[in-house]
Amino acid sequence: MAHTPPDALLLLAPGCVHCPVVLEGLSQLVKGGKLGRLEVVNVMAHPEISQQHGVRSVPWCRIGPFELDGLQNQTELAKWTEHAAAGSGLSEYYAHLLETQRPHRVAELIARQPESFEGLLSLLEDSETPMTVRIGIGVVLEDLQDSPLLLHALPVLIRLADSAAANVRADAAHYMGLTRAPEATVVLQNLLHDENPDVREIAAESIAQIDTAE
Repeated sequence: MAHTPPDALLLLAPGCVHCPVVLEGLSQLVKGGKLGRLEVVNVMAHPEISQQHGVRSVPWCRIGPFELDGLQNQTELAKWTEHAAAGSGLSEYYAHLLETQRPHRVAELIARQPESFEGLLSLLEDSETPMTVRIGIGVVLEDLQDSPLLLHALPVLIRLADSAAANVRADAAHYMGLTRAPEATVVLQNLLHDENPDVREIAAESIAQIDTAE
């Protein structure tokens, strides 16, 4: 099935060593029909554009919904272009942001698209997810603790509570407590009888946390 090529925006500056590399890579994707349009902005001439996008260093580019900082090789640019065209790659993008210490950016995206929570939480199920990413997920969810946005995560957390992996069940139990949702209590009470002592302990703590909030 053919996909509509995404558009791209590139911010660069004179004297930037890596900017020409990214510009060439994106230009090749335009020439190859992978990108529909490429807009290039010199931030020295138009600093308001970098301020608008919250960009502090260049090169910076946006391909579809994906924002990328710094040097990106042709393979990386092509990968995100393909994901943007197919409407895929959200979990991989979240992992990329968390690995590069940008949990705030993940939280911003979720605030705009609450339905994308599943893309973040699916990383918890993957045994290949690095510990840095798992820690980053915790930072994002704890930052959203008092936000109604976190309720969008509840259906996925309930499903994860039935995982075969004890660490996933433990994470689900902890994050359900952060939702403060009374409907999570039934699931957490089941986890009080879990075979893993850590899961049981965390489930009890989460139940207490929900009871306190009520």
